[in-house]
Amino acid sequence: MAPPTKIKLEDADRDSLHILPLVILPLETPALNRARLIKNVRLKSVIELFKDKETGSGQIDIEDLPHQFNWNMSDPPADMVMLRKVGMLPSYDVYSLRISLREMGIPINDHDSLRLSDAMSKELTSYMTDFTRPLIAQIYGGDDEVKIDSFEDVIKLFRSPDIKTALEKIRIMADKLNIKPEEIPRFMEDYGDIFLSLSYYRRCLDAIEPTITQFLEAMDALRGNYQFKTDQNLRSTMESMESTINELMAAITGRFENFERGTKHMWDEISAERFRKVEQLISSYHTTIGGVLCSLSVKMEAWSALFPTPSSGGPGKRAEFIMSEMRQGMDNIQDIEDSAPMLSALN
Repeated sequence: MAPPTKIKLEDADRDSLHILPLVILPLETPALNRARLIKNVRLKSVIELFKDKETGSGQIDIEDLPHQFNWNMSDPPADMVMLRKVGMLPSYDVYSLRISLREMGIPINDHDSLRLSDAMSKELTSYMTDFTRPLIAQIYGGDDEVKIDSFEDVIKLFRSPDIKTALEKIRIMADKLNIKPEEIPRFMEDYGDIFLSLSYYRRCLDAIEPTITQFLEAMDALRGNYQFKTDQNLRSTMESMESTINELMAAITGRFENFERGTKHMWDEISAERFRKVEQLISSYHTTIGGVLCSLSVKMEAWSALFPTPSSGGPGKRAEFIMSEMRQGMDNIQDIEDSAPMLSALN
């Protein structure tokens, strides 16, 4: 009997905030391995069994899976129990999943599946610059002969074929961190990963900001439309949504500014202990940042797909979509933000 074909993870799925390829999970139902758990525009988790341009997206509610697979719910199968739990998660980005799945006690089939794709990691190089510059300055000072364009370049210097040079850099690094030279590779991996996570979330924020601006402008236009001047329900909904979105964006942006401001000074008196505190603090916000950005991006992608330009659709269609789809789940986003731990200083 031939071994089962390994299902390749698509880069877009791996890098997404709102898509979880089910092959990552230790499910017992083979038919689910090619399916995906996704967040729909109402921020509800549904199973997407298939998707293509011609037939569209075939989705099924998690609670309808027993009918699909003839499961006996008098003794719910492990797959159903697991999917109910995972369906409650606010985001499916790799950093949130690492934390949430571990907390749930759900083992992962392949830990590499909870890493960003190589393409995304390369795309984040420009975002990583702010985090790698202090590290490089501490090790190499003003050495103009050292050319560093990305975090990978830093790693390469520690794998230098010039053994004497490599050992000297490792010794300097170990002295500054007050750790053993053999602990440097682990530190470098953790350092790169934690700041890659911040770069990833920052990139996600930058990606949705233009659509958020367009959406807020579209609501302003609807307020001025004569058709809806007396529609108090619509006007109240739009005011509430605008207030929520502005507050969420301010909170997320403020958090990034705090992280960036604090991490710039992390190397003033660097130690392994101090880095671990920074790492722990940033990690504690992964599920909050991921959840808010996931929810906002799903909403904004749905709006942009239906109304790609300011003239797309009519006022009536826009108002209907706001009332029927866009407002659904907005309270959940605020709940995610409200659940964030208190932000302590990075010092």
